[in-house]
Amino acid sequence: MTTLEQRGLAPVRSVLDNGIRVIAKHSGATPAVTVHASFEAGTVFDPPHEPGVAHFVSRTIDRGTTSHTADDIAERLDFRGVSLAITVNRHALSLVCTCLVEDLEPILATLADIVMHPAFPDREVETRRGEIVTMIRQDEDNPAAIAAEGLLSLLYGPVHPYGRRPRGTVETVERISRSTMRAFHTARFAADSLSLVIVGDFDPNRAVESADRAFASWKASATGRAEFPSIEPSPERRMRIIPMMNKAQADIAYGFTAITRSDPAFYAYWLMNNILGEYSIGGRLGDSIRERQGMAYYVFSALDANVVPGPLLIRAGVNPANVDRALASIDEEIARMAAEGPTDRELAESRQFLVGSLPRRLETNVGIANFLQTVEFFDLGMDYDLRVPDLLARVTRDDVHAAARTVLDPSKAAVVVAGPYSGSRHRDAP
Repeated sequence: MTTLEQRGLAPVRSVLDNGIRVIAKHSGATPAVTVHASFEAGTVFDPPHEPGVAHFVSRTIDRGTTSHTADDIAERLDFRGVSLAITVNRHALSLVCTCLVEDLEPILATLADIVMHPAFPDREVETRRGEIVTMIRQDEDNPAAIAAEGLLSLLYGPVHPYGRRPRGTVETVERISRSTMRAFHTARFAADSLSLVIVGDFDPNRAVESADRAFASWKASATGRAEFPSIEPSPERRMRIIPMMNKAQADIAYGFTAITRSDPAFYAYWLMNNILGEYSIGGRLGDSIRERQGMAYYVFSALDANVVPGPLLIRAGVNPANVDRALASIDEEIARMAAEGPTDRELAESRQFLVGSLPRRLETNVGIANFLQTVEFFDLGMDYDLRVPDLLARVTRDDVHAAARTVLDPSKAAVVVAGPYSGSRHRDAP
């Protein structure tokens, strides 16, 4: 077992003999412990022709093991006042719960049983299948969800994992079998695929020992890999209209493929996006479209730099009569940022905001655990919280302007509008 301790948050990072990475952080704010177990088992690992498997597994993995029923597991957790939250994103499936310090060992043992020996009972699988189908149909009736999924499909295409629907379709979910989920579990749930973050009022080294006792018998290794076809920036603007004429609001999704999280330019892009659509009331976009023009119910931008070049997205919800004006205003703000870059004041205020927001993210055990999982996933270093201010301070106005010129071009944007709108010749059904 190798251990590395750093300054700042000062977590203890250990790699157990079976490959599990354990990050333990003492936090004495409350007599409680948050456990965040994350596996490299996100939706990008879905079989190409069966999107939705990872999401289905996330809904079913805690519904019984080879030695305990779903009711047994629920009673064990309820007895200690513990709620287990299971989520899945593109790259990771996570299990998160908070318990009292004295309950850490039995809770770790329960989590180990859930992730190592899920049974996927037929009855539970069918119950969850019905729930997922309902979720998908609700998404298909939601202009915001349809616009977002449509944009990612337009940016990445149906072959790239980022372009597939994370919950799958009704047809694929109805095909997913118990054996498919067991195969996914065998391939992706393994000791060397697990990073385990434990944050709370305990001795970090003892927490690592507790994790070792719970998981030491697990020797499995992950197999399989996600395939990421190369994505070339579009040479032209692409627009898709998805008519949903019975709705009151139109939702706009507008974006580009951007950069990876490991790109040295990430911090310039981070600042650029914050200025464009996040800072204060929604950056330039919020100030122009929502506040001064009063055209949008909401408008913001988001940068998802990831393992592969992730999207830079702009989202807006508008009155259908304002779609064309809102798109023109988005184009205008995008073009202005690319042409002029940020002002010195915008750069200074955005930098201050991002640096100042970090301590607020680390006020709770859950916040610290989420932060440390991100640090581990992207290999940012256990002293990353200390380095963020300097990394942002090094970014110049020219750096941010260069980022804007590289990615922001209205003539090459992908645009999807879902709702009661028919202002384009290009239409697709939801």
